[in-house]
Amino acid sequence: MTNPYLQKRSLRLSGHKTSVALEQEFWCVLEKIAQTKENSLSTLITTIDMNRDPDRPLSSALRLEALKYMTNQAKI
Repeated sequence: MTNPYLQKRSLRLSGHKTSVALEQEFWCVLEKIAQTKENSLSTLITTIDMNRDPDRPLSSALRLEALKYMTNQAKI
């Protein structure tokens, strides 16, 4: 059974196809981060993937990046 709250997107990371499922709200924040950094979403995700702890799933690292961004925005 699929989760109706998750939106799955296909990506190519380091030459390999993969997919990540996140809630739409996280995708929106990640797109905003990419826009702010004048990067594509793909570039942002590749950077997060390269810098994450290898024991942490990519979806978790993406959620944490979105949370960090939103926390920093709340301080302004």
